[in-house]
Amino acid sequence: MMLSRAARPALRAGVAATARPATLNATNAATYATLREIEGRLKSIRNIEKITKTMKIVASTKLTRAQKAMTSSRSYGQTSNTVFENAETKPLEGEGKKSLIVVCSSDKGLCGGIHSGMSRKTRKMLLEKPDTDIVVVGEKCKSQLGRSNGKNIVLSFAGVGKDVPTFVDASAIADQISLLPTDYSSIQVMYNKFINATSYEPVIIEAFSEEAIAQSPNFAAFEIDDDVLANLREYALANSLYWALAEGHACEQSARRNAMDNASKNAGDMINRYQILFNRTRQAVITGELVEIITGAAASEEG
Repeated sequence: MMLSRAARPALRAGVAATARPATLNATNAATYATLREIEGRLKSIRNIEKITKTMKIVASTKLTRAQKAMTSSRSYGQTSNTVFENAETKPLEGEGKKSLIVVCSSDKGLCGGIHSGMSRKTRKMLLEKPDTDIVVVGEKCKSQLGRSNGKNIVLSFAGVGKDVPTFVDASAIADQISLLPTDYSSIQVMYNKFINATSYEPVIIEAFSEEAIAQSPNFAAFEIDDDVLANLREYALANSLYWALAEGHACEQSARRNAMDNASKNAGDMINRYQILFNRTRQAVITGELVEIITGAAASEEG
């Protein structure tokens, strides 16, 4: 049916009026979807912030206990060191003699680069002596060193350091190390030294072999029988391991507390940014709805 010329403008206005709200509805639907995404992201970040704040509180509580254990463990390790310093004990050097590095880490992460620092130092030492064997305490350094120097790892321990390390833990590790078939000229215990609440560094304690202890220049002054020399060596190793584990545990708790504090601050900054974005997007939705209402009202008046 043919339309008159007078009816054609009205038809065009009606078509335009019905087409316009469809475009606006599509835009609003997309904006609503974006709004829901922002709201979901905000909820996720707030949950993460709650977790990191809780972990910071837990780490702060554990740090107090860890520092007490660290202080008491130093007396064990430093006493052994005093004996060897007075005896002027030094590691033996010679062809065919292998060295052993005991890396004291832990099984848990979320504590910054505390484990990576020890892994880097171990790799540097292995560049100088590629045939050095490694004993790893903790899954973190084991996974890091296993990728680059897996063939050097002869023994590993897991589950140590879930709580404050004890001398029993250190003695068990020392027993297993003493059962290794290789006669090592030097055993170096690597751990993170606690400097203050925000800094630490990987250091090494030397645990000497029986032969090195026996050849000490001033060893005779201690009047130690040869048949108890093996017990002395193992006991000194256990003392050093206890010191290393306790101090490394304190460093881990301190680093985790700092890491969770930084994560909580970052989460707070993200919440603020997303809250502003959410408010702006919601304002855009309201503005779009107002435009749609005004457009519909204008189209009704034209009709």
